[in-house]
Amino acid sequence: MSVVGLDSPRWAVKHVYPKNVTILDQSPHQLAKARQKEELKECTIIEGDAEELPFPTDSVDRYISAGSIEYWPDPQRGIREAYRVLKLGGLACVIGPVYSTFWLSRFFADMWMLFPKEEEYIEWFKKAGFKDVKLKRIGPKWYRGVRRHGLIMGCSVTGVKRESGDSPLQLGPKAEDVKKPVNPFSFLIRFILGTIAATYYVLVPIYMWIKDQIVPKGQPI
Repeated sequence: MSVVGLDSPRWAVKHVYPKNVTILDQSPHQLAKARQKEELKECTIIEGDAEELPFPTDSVDRYISAGSIEYWPDPQRGIREAYRVLKLGGLACVIGPVYSTFWLSRFFADMWMLFPKEEEYIEWFKKAGFKDVKLKRIGPKWYRGVRRHGLIMGCSVTGVKRESGDSPLQLGPKAEDVKKPVNPFSFLIRFILGTIAATYYVLVPIYMWIKDQIVPKGQPI
């Protein structure tokens, strides 16, 4: 069985022979760290773009992306690529964050990175051509299923490739221009706002964990 993993290699090698696992990332730094891990020594490790996968159509059995979609400029294009490279009946699994329900969390999420809505995940999979699309909410044990605080609650979405060949969804060329110079002032502002947002999303879970330790089980937190 061949598996393509984006930000999920350790999980993959627990269930599949490392020689059958290909790890892909855009960051040379992250790939260098992966190459140093003993359990990943036999994996194929390559640099690449999730929205332009360097694999032939109908070439892999499983596709796994964990903690990656929030960085994709065009998630629909990335999921379409997942469909293309899978073999008939192949399974794709994408794990990522979910858009917050609390207004302050939504504000910081919009400043930081992509936080898709649950219905967006499902729509992206169905448009790409997947069948049997399923979404499962995931989160820490102390979350207690309460969403009003707007904590990061993730989800896993799976889908099965229904027909051989390319995805039925046809998209134009990528709109992102990576060669365009970055405005230093804009970069600084985004960096500061992103740092504030990241701090917020660290402090709020700590606060909720403390409440979970104090508030009796069975009562809302």
